[in-house]
Parts: sequence; structure tokens; C-alpha cells
Amino acid sequence: MNTLIVFASQHGCTENCALRLKEGIHGNIDLIDLKTKPGVELDRYDTVLIGGSIHAGRIQKSVKKYCERNGRELLTKKIGLFLCCMEEGDRAKQQFEDAFPEDLRAHASAVGMFGGAFDLDRMNAVERIIVKKVAKVESNVSKINEEAISEFIKTIGG
Repeated sequence: MNTLIVFASQHGCTENCALRLKEGIHGNIDLIDLKTKPGVELDRYDTVLIGGSIHAGRIQKSVKKYCERNGRELLTKKIGLFLCCMEEGDRAKQQFEDAFPEDLRAHASAVGMFGGAFDLDRMNAVERIIVKKVAKVESNVSKINEEAISEFIKTIGG
């Protein structure tokens, strides 16, 4: 099985989760950061996993554009969609639905909400001020859901 994992990561959380997926899935795996390589040919992949994170209530534009540009071809592949966000429950579910097009969500073999992290060390000064004020955190916080990542790997065929 040839698998492509494409992602966008603002402060490293989604990248970390994408690396965990790569470690857990069998076969030939290519990992592409949309920040450095926004386009990749999909014809050699059986499975495509797409992930991003929520910042200021929205997923990265590069993930949205990737899904829009490749929507038709993605519907011919086995796909998985994953999201990193600090919200939980219905709010996280709503962010997931807002992040990915309905047709891709309906077609996906696996979906995952992996939790999130605030890595203050990787944020600029303005981001740190906002996160400290809004989220009321004073140090790095990680709420990565290892069980959700493991379940995603099992579902996608790891």
C-alpha cells in the first residue's frame, strides 16, 4: 500500500501527529508538509491522509486549498481526515465539519480528532499573549489523544 500523508502545522502539533501516523501505518509512506510543498501528484497513492490544525477557529488555508484542488481525485482514493484542536465534544466536531468539505468527510474511511497543544515556545509574541489571555494558560499544554491516533491507524489499516 502506498500512502501519502499531507498536513499543515502551525506550531508542530499536527506535524507530530502526522509522524505518529507514519510510524504506525504499514507500507510505503510519504509525508508532505503543505507549507513547503503545496502540490503533489496523487496517482501513485492508494491512500491519502489529510490533516491540519485549528487557529483562530479555522483550519490552515493550505489544507482547504489542497482539498479543493484535489477533491475529485481524492474521491477515487481511500482517504483519512484528521484534525488537531484544543476544543472537545460538539465544538471539536463542528470545527472538524467546518475544516473539511462534506463530500470528503462522507467518503473518508477514517476520521480523527487528535486533540491539540499550545507550544508557547514556538509562538510569536502576539500569539503567546492571545493564547495566555483567551485559553488562560501560562505554560506549554498538550492534550494529544494517543487513543484517537491509535484508533485512526487501526481503522485506516495500520
